[in-house]
Amino acid sequence: MSEFVQAIKQRRSIYALGKNPSVGQDSIVKKIEEVFTAVPSAFNSQSARLVVLFGKEHDQLWDIVMDTLRQIVPAGKFGPTEEKINGFKAAYGTIMFFDDTSVTDGFAANFPSFAANFKPWADQANGMLQFALWTALEDLGLGANLQHYNPLIDEKVAGVFNLPKTWRLIAEMTFGEKLADAGPKETIPAADRMRVLA
Repeated sequence: MSEFVQAIKQRRSIYALGKNPSVGQDSIVKKIEEVFTAVPSAFNSQSARLVVLFGKEHDQLWDIVMDTLRQIVPAGKFGPTEEKINGFKAAYGTIMFFDDTSVTDGFAANFPSFAANFKPWADQANGMLQFALWTALEDLGLGANLQHYNPLIDEKVAGVFNLPKTWRLIAEMTFGEKLADAGPKETIPAADRMRVLA
């Protein structure tokens, strides 16, 4: 089995994450940069944007999530939510995934025959980027999981981190030292979900 396929198979949602990974921040950033520039996009639009958070900025993001959800979830039922968010905050870092709508909208304007497709294509490209980076983090020996607290936190995140108004938040990926492996997962056989025609 190739190392690539093995890395894909090992990529799982890891929720027990710590702040002491076996690789340093510089190595993680370098790997993210390498993968980021290699992932394709429709019309080579390259509309994806990333914000990588470490240290107090990482903690600050999850404080924003906590404060936002505290205003929505009833106090008597907030315990499980608080525990979950504290788990994300306990990780080493977070990658925030965005699409620059000024780029996506610009392509839609320039190619009117495909205008309705550019937002779905941008989301598809962003999904490929998320999967590629998730697998790359696994290859570094790190655990990760993917979250979606947008659009609840969008305005606050843009203000706190001074982000352009055209950046549309899509997902948040926490990563760090693996403190526990993922549990078993049921997988529907490929033969039940695909057809081979020849």
